[in-house]
Amino acid sequence: MTALVRGTDPMRGGDPMRGGGLRGAGPVRGADPMRAADPVRGGWRLTLRELTGSRLAVAGLGILLFIAVFCFVAPIFYHADLINTDMAAANLSPASGRPLGTDNAGLDVLGELMAGGQAALKVGVLAALTGIVLGSLLGAVSGLIGGSVDALLMRAADAFLSVPFLFVVLILAKRYGASVLSLSLIIGGFTWPVPARLVRGEVLVLRERDFVLAARMAGSGRWRLIVRHLLPNALGVVIVNATFQIADAILTIAYVGFLGFGLHYPQLDWGDMLSTAVGNSALLNGYWWQVYPVGACIVLTVLAFNFVGDALRDTVDPRLRRR
Repeated sequence: MTALVRGTDPMRGGDPMRGGGLRGAGPVRGADPMRAADPVRGGWRLTLRELTGSRLAVAGLGILLFIAVFCFVAPIFYHADLINTDMAAANLSPASGRPLGTDNAGLDVLGELMAGGQAALKVGVLAALTGIVLGSLLGAVSGLIGGSVDALLMRAADAFLSVPFLFVVLILAKRYGASVLSLSLIIGGFTWPVPARLVRGEVLVLRERDFVLAARMAGSGRWRLIVRHLLPNALGVVIVNATFQIADAILTIAYVGFLGFGLHYPQLDWGDMLSTAVGNSALLNGYWWQVYPVGACIVLTVLAFNFVGDALRDTVDPRLRRR
């Protein structure tokens, strides 16, 4: 009764008015009870929440969605003849029938933008996939085995990084012909050192972790360690690098096409469209619709991938994660 009159709880052993009692018995001052009750979020849910909370990421994803729909879905509804030239309709200004006019061969510029975007996105994704898969496997092997294998693979990566990449792509594209598959393999074959170094750095840290040591004691071989334990835990940096790889590949195919070594008629890419416009003195003659739309497509696509890549990097790296 005395304890009750004085306002103390005999089970807590202290005066609640003076902050007595067991620690953690009451709510912490300034804490949000609704947030404290939130369940623990998984890695992918946390990544998704951080991405949706980033304005740049949302803008980048929105632009990429628009570009993908424009290039792959819009041609189903907008039919343009990109095979048969019509010199009588060359260099026509935008009109209702042709929203972006025609080029110097009488081909519909809007239809060319769609076809060129398909080629650019295909080359970007395939080249990044080639470089990421090759680089991730070599980086994981290098980091796990170490020793002379590590030294050999890293010196090979240094050699590839020292090669003038664009010149090699131009030479190989001229020698073996330019197609979506060949350009993807050539670009991807020279971009593997960057993901290889990133994955190697992650593996050097992961191979000393307890779960890797336990897997080794359980009898897991090197291939199983790489596929089941090391690469899945290095997937974050791989995905981040993939977005930048796609952007770089799209720029590379634009460079190659602008220099005249990319895809050619009847295949199209954005760089080839710019090359044709420059050869036609489009800006000097006032044919702005042959230059600005394709330039905007290249800039927006590369910018969108960079936005998404920056947001993913900030999300994956705890030091950069938005508080």
